[in-house]
Amino acid sequence: MQTYDYIVVGAGSAGAVLANRLSAHAANRVLLLEAGPPGHPWTHVPIGYARMITNPAVNWLYSSEPEPTTNGRRLPVPRGRMLGGSSALNGLAFVRGQAQDFDSWAQMGNPGWSYADVLPFFKRMERYEGGGDDSFRGRDGPLRVTNPRPCDPLYAALIAAAEEVGIPHNPDYNGATQDGIAMSQATIASGRRMSTAACYLAPARRRPNLHIETGALAEALLLEGQRCIGVRYSVGGAVREARAGREVVVSAGSINSPQLLELSGIGQPDRLRALGIETRHALPGVGENLRDHYAPRTRWAVGARGYTFNDLGRGMGLARQALRFALTREGMLGMVGAPMRAFLRSREGLEAPDLLLGWVPMLMEPGPKGPRLSSQSGMTCYAHPMRPESRGHIHITAADPRQPPAIRFNFLSSPVDAELTLRAIRIARRIMAAPSLARLQVAEIAPGADSTADDEILDWVKRTAETTYHPVGTCKMGTDPMAVVDARLRVHGIAGLRVADASIMPTLTSGNTNAPSIMIGEKAADMVLAEAA
Repeated sequence: MQTYDYIVVGAGSAGAVLANRLSAHAANRVLLLEAGPPGHPWTHVPIGYARMITNPAVNWLYSSEPEPTTNGRRLPVPRGRMLGGSSALNGLAFVRGQAQDFDSWAQMGNPGWSYADVLPFFKRMERYEGGGDDSFRGRDGPLRVTNPRPCDPLYAALIAAAEEVGIPHNPDYNGATQDGIAMSQATIASGRRMSTAACYLAPARRRPNLHIETGALAEALLLEGQRCIGVRYSVGGAVREARAGREVVVSAGSINSPQLLELSGIGQPDRLRALGIETRHALPGVGENLRDHYAPRTRWAVGARGYTFNDLGRGMGLARQALRFALTREGMLGMVGAPMRAFLRSREGLEAPDLLLGWVPMLMEPGPKGPRLSSQSGMTCYAHPMRPESRGHIHITAADPRQPPAIRFNFLSSPVDAELTLRAIRIARRIMAAPSLARLQVAEIAPGADSTADDEILDWVKRTAETTYHPVGTCKMGTDPMAVVDARLRVHGIAGLRVADASIMPTLTSGNTNAPSIMIGEKAADMVLAEAA
């Protein structure tokens, strides 16, 4: 059994950060375990997420259980399975969330997690190359964050249309306030994806005190009494064990982190007993509190030609886009997943936005090898509440780490989520009907202009909506009986063990979750190092 000071399980958005920061101290021997391969050629190209979204070589390809609010459908739940984790195949949008998100975490009994507390870590991690206020933005961190090029006519028309219905343009939604419509800031620089593999692991890989093991599936945590002493994992079918002299940090993500805890006998005793797993530590919150954004994709035809990638990216247009990317690193191949977004308030009197709209300048349709460009020119606009109250759970179904866990989202179980989803869709309709979009000849395809009643729209949501791939909360931070970790991310009741990834979030942040996950990795590293000093 090899011994290290620290073992980090999972090389994703948070785990790669931890591996870098812990190994920056030469005295620390660090083992980083990643179940997937080192990478994939398409991870470097921004549009590569379209080629990896159904690729089992680099994607766990999970799916949810059928539920009434998904009309009995299994929803795809893609998760990155390579160095960089989901940061290596996500849609590249960079959204921190609101100050209120983190202030609420602190108010829930988690000291050290207010916005004032986490802002220094957001600043430390980023090298923001746009404008903005230096009191909010970082300039010399490892993660390059960029603004898009000036708006083309389509995006300019959307900004103007939003302003016509009272939604202002916000040049920096990661600054003082999130309100308004804006082009998406992105983890893209010089036409390349800025994953944590590229920004955190690549600079650290040659350190002699950092050992990165890929193709390493974590099977269980090794426990001695109420202390975690290491990890059992397999590589190519061969079982290995590694010991941690100081700590094990589980950063396997909101699906795999609770899975690993349960496989190790940490969780709900009745559930573990039914699977033949000895309960080593009863912790009822493991796998509970699952939250995600349930987002219907409204669809819009664009009659005017030459505005969307359905016109610009098909046939010879695709060759022209490839040439444009090769020469300028711009265009369809260099595009963030949703190039424009708006953060909105569902009603007057709210302290901060509670709805999100995101626009994609194309229509997609199913194809034999996954989604493909539609022959019809148009746009997609997803619309959803940012802080849903509906909660589900994730639990293992077998004592085999190769068996996927059961994912139950329980979407729309909270009535307020259904109400806010309807409001988001109706605001999207108002924007798309504004005068500035008239010359584009925009017409609603789905849910369809004839769908006006609440029950009609909600029926369409249940039949068609998907997640935005932001699962969080399954090892939540807190002090209540269902909390899994404390405010320093230590697993309640188990020494030498922390969880540091999106699973520790008590509630969803307002927007995409990659940036907050990287922040969690930065803050966790500081906590670990401080306690070792």
